[in-house]
Amino acid sequence: MAKVSDRIVRLAVFAVFIVGAIVFLSQSSSPAGKYTRQSTTGASSSSSSSSSAQSVLDKDLAPSSLQSNSKLPFDIPDYLDPNYKRENATFISLARNEDLWELVDAIRSVEDRFNSKYKYDWVFLNDQPFNEEFKTVMTSLISGNVKYGVIPKKHWSLPPWIDEKKAAQTRERMKNIIYGDSVSYRHMCRFESGFFFQHELMQDYKYYWRVEPSTKLHCDVNFDVFKFMREENKDYAFTISIHEFEITIETLWETTKEFIQQNPQYLDKNNFMDFISNDGGETYNLCHFWTNFEVANMDLWRSEAYQKYFEYLDQAGGFFYERWGDAPVHSIAAALFIPKERVHYFEEIGYYHGPYNNCPIDDEIRIKNKCMCKPKDDFTWQDYSCTRRYYDVLGLQKPLGWEQHTG
Repeated sequence: MAKVSDRIVRLAVFAVFIVGAIVFLSQSSSPAGKYTRQSTTGASSSSSSSSSAQSVLDKDLAPSSLQSNSKLPFDIPDYLDPNYKRENATFISLARNEDLWELVDAIRSVEDRFNSKYKYDWVFLNDQPFNEEFKTVMTSLISGNVKYGVIPKKHWSLPPWIDEKKAAQTRERMKNIIYGDSVSYRHMCRFESGFFFQHELMQDYKYYWRVEPSTKLHCDVNFDVFKFMREENKDYAFTISIHEFEITIETLWETTKEFIQQNPQYLDKNNFMDFISNDGGETYNLCHFWTNFEVANMDLWRSEAYQKYFEYLDQAGGFFYERWGDAPVHSIAAALFIPKERVHYFEEIGYYHGPYNNCPIDDEIRIKNKCMCKPKDDFTWQDYSCTRRYYDVLGLQKPLGWEQHTG
């Protein structure tokens, strides 16, 4: 009988060891391995807005039965620790009521792949009030607090110094270019460039992750992206980079050079100029980060340098007299106003926004993160992408086999 009892004990110990090993391996695919397993090291959690926010679904971060003094023989994932501190961060989506069903899949993707674990807040902004259907559906999908806001009219209309006739002539001239004849697209680009971080609902936060309709995550994200940004001192992060259509920003770089010549104090000494220019700043090579996926520190946009830069661009009128996008504006600013080491590429976050994919070509990353994408569809190393230049300027080693994905 004693032998049987001894055997049962040994089997129980072995079972506990196996469970511990499985949990450890399943949480070991973050950038440095430390953003999935540390506890109580984060900054203060996101505060609830006292403004007109409609805050709902304040859900518990962890099962109440799991205590922080657990005697389990292995570390628990950080998001299961009831003492885990979220970063001061939120998701943000700019959407219209009619975007609901295009946005549902994107939200579901982010929730399934990341936010169901960490339960960060989500802010939705619209130039019109959200209807009850939109709010009901989105609230039911999101794990964290959900807030809905209306964009002030002054941030979604022609500023008084813009010549409406000249702006209309521009739209007619550019009608054969994507969004070239769109008024609302120009309002969106101007708002995303200079105002979203000023909205009352965003004042509670420091970091944000932008999510747009018709996008999706290919891979599980098994680490706290916002904690990574803070602890690794990153201010701007992307998944896809690309060249801009030159015809849409014909005077953007000349306007930028004028601003820098008048305000040289804002140019960071360790800037990323070589990413956006092949000749030391004389011309713009059109490289920019695709802002439909964007994780960033809003201190960058709230800085004096960026505020002055945006005001200068806004007065020049290029958002309406051309079709300046928020992507080149953000990218140029990140390249000029912060040290280049603070710009980060998330290789392991598989992402799609038609027609391009960021699909990790490293087999180990794809397997660990349960990626649902084909490496042959990865855009990262293609000629029209700028990510090769990102690696070269920073002196980073490219992943094994990247040459097989060029073209």
